[in-house]
Amino acid sequence: MHKLNIEIDEIKINPQYRLQFEEAQGCHVLLFPEGLIKLSDSAAAILERCHQATTLGKLVEELKIAFPGVDGLEDDVRAFLEDALNEDWILSAHS
Repeated sequence: MHKLNIEIDEIKINPQYRLQFEEAQGCHVLLFPEGLIKLSDSAAAILERCHQATTLGKLVEELKIAFPGVDGLEDDVRAFLEDALNEDWILSAHS
């Protein structure tokens, strides 16, 4: 079994989850059969870019353009992706 390496592998949102803005919650959520997960604005900004296959490097480039001047962006994105991977919110784009 191949272990996903978020440093180099392409990733995408796990198809068991659906990212959407939920009016009732007033925020983006990840929907799944058993419920939903409320997301912060920064988590939603990252996951919105994971509908298509992407990499950590591409995400950071896009987010630096969208949010110029944010210090520690790459480390924050990496930490979020590690958490998202552990929660099964993302997986290999080639799964």
